[in-house]
Amino acid sequence: MQSDIPFPSEDVPHPTQVVIHGDALAALDGIEPSSCRLIITSPPYNIGKEYERGQRLSLGDYVAWLRPIIEKLCDKVTDDGHICWQTGNFVEDGEVFPLDLHFYEIFKNAGFKLRNRVIWHFNFGLHAQNRFSGRYETILWFSKGDDYLFNLDPVRVPQRYPGKRHSAKRGDKAGLPSGNPLGKNPSDFWTFDAEEAFKLNPIWDFPNVKSNHPEKTIHPCQFPSELVERCILALTNPGDLVLDPFVGSGTTAIAAAIHGRAAIGIDKDARYIELAEHRLELLAREELPRRSLGRQLRSPRQGEKVAQIPNEWLELNVGLGNGKRENCKKGDEKKVKTYQNDARAEARSKAKI
Repeated sequence: MQSDIPFPSEDVPHPTQVVIHGDALAALDGIEPSSCRLIITSPPYNIGKEYERGQRLSLGDYVAWLRPIIEKLCDKVTDDGHICWQTGNFVEDGEVFPLDLHFYEIFKNAGFKLRNRVIWHFNFGLHAQNRFSGRYETILWFSKGDDYLFNLDPVRVPQRYPGKRHSAKRGDKAGLPSGNPLGKNPSDFWTFDAEEAFKLNPIWDFPNVKSNHPEKTIHPCQFPSELVERCILALTNPGDLVLDPFVGSGTTAIAAAIHGRAAIGIDKDARYIELAEHRLELLAREELPRRSLGRQLRSPRQGEKVAQIPNEWLELNVGLGNGKRENCKKGDEKKVKTYQNDARAEARSKAKI
């Protein structure tokens, strides 16, 4: 295994990507200490996904299972390197446990320092009935030390107000443009929307990988390539080594390959290793379907059926409020939306009583 691992070297002009079939805890023994500039992963969620069936653990057992893996990962990071740990929530009997709080303690005890708690927002998922529907996950970005690599320019977003200038009180800068011509820092709450991708809006709002996503594969829980690409661009240099101990469908290895980084991916499921290898082959042949970095989040057009108020809502008088159904003809979208706003206002008024 050791000879197959693509450690960065001046003698290797084209960084390679290797995926390893095996248990993460054991496979990590084959990776040299202090060799990875970035470790980025999304560990199994312990929520009954297809690859977890029959293995759902209690919250305590789940954290205990990942603790020794995290401790080994920390040993693989370069002195100026990073770990990005993407996770969600553990839900049991309707109670929500934010997993990042539990993992923070492990990384902190290993000497790592949290630089950002990044919010990844998405617009799809299960619709909750007894709480607000969950539409975000978090990425904990840790550095190993204080002297760490951070490339801001590749991920800057253009200024929202490029014409803004310094006030007269700023001395020599008075009247000059106040922003950076390369763009502004995208912050820790990102979105990709319209031409705002890497341009205008500072929110990590990537589409979740659902059925119609170009990157959708047989893996039941993918995170999008855009999310990984932004971290790779900001936290590594070309030729650096990126590691994902739960590589799944190969997204991290693919993102690394796109941007000229070496990558190691580990997964215990042979089907996903085969899938990752196949996707890497498609990438090499320029045949891999993928969502372009920064592509607009699609909104339905007004004429599309999914954007229209269903006739069933009119017939059932759902959401129209004030008994105004008789004044609303089918297809009269403007009136329907007005009546729905009235109904919501009524609900808010009743909630104050």
